[in-house]
Amino acid sequence: MICALGAAVCFGTASVLQAMAARAAEPGTGSGVDTALLLRAARQWRYVLGLALDATGFVLQIIALKHLPIYAVSAALAASLAVTAVVSARLLHVRLGGAEWGAVGVVCAGLAMLGLASGEEGAGTGTFALKLGLLGVAGLVLLVGAVAGGLPDRSRALVLGLAAGTGFGVVEVAVRLIDGVSFTNPAVYALLLGGGAAFLLLTSALQRGSVTVATAGMVLGETIGPAVVGVVWLGDRTREGLAWLAVLGFAVAVAGALALARFGEPPPPSAPAEA
Repeated sequence: MICALGAAVCFGTASVLQAMAARAAEPGTGSGVDTALLLRAARQWRYVLGLALDATGFVLQIIALKHLPIYAVSAALAASLAVTAVVSARLLHVRLGGAEWGAVGVVCAGLAMLGLASGEEGAGTGTFALKLGLLGVAGLVLLVGAVAGGLPDRSRALVLGLAAGTGFGVVEVAVRLIDGVSFTNPAVYALLLGGGAAFLLLTSALQRGSVTVATAGMVLGETIGPAVVGVVWLGDRTREGLAWLAVLGFAVAVAGALALARFGEPPPPSAPAEA
């Protein structure tokens, strides 16, 4: 759980840096799958530092997924928005009101409930059909991103956010389906394709449209689906008699994260002072 929370700190801080870099980059083609935009954003030190934090968070996420049920890890990762809110208040001088601080507290309370109720990870290793299905979902994420470029800004941000979250969710499940590197395991390719597509789509979502909407969509995409897969197909369970507490904690943590979705968006640059 410490590793999961450490990953949330890394991802939450990286979101602030990457959102600033994406907004400062030159506009791209408008497509949700715009590799040129990713390269332009990567020229800025904020984006590079964000990528380094993402890499660190990914390692911590893998460790957590090897010891905890997926639902506990995904809720902890959604709590990265609480970190984003606090970092935004510190670095970007965004003022947090009572409601926002309350939402941060709600996220912490939900995670505490999950920590108390979570059992060990399930013993299921996943069928070959599940691994193939995961690869298919990763490919669908990339396709949806390409199509989303033609949507209006608000709808585009929501679709890209959901698709990016689904891509990150593919990574969460794929980690559990990989036991050593094997080029015959479709989950390996699902992890690479899903993670790469999610980064492309999220960068595009941060660059144009409502980042608040995109971030909320991402939270939903990366939490609900993986949690269901973990419980239904991989045998994730709770401690005896505490299933209700795990469900409540998951719902509370995700709801608190959604309430903080606007902190994925950096404030507009201030106008120059009048002479």
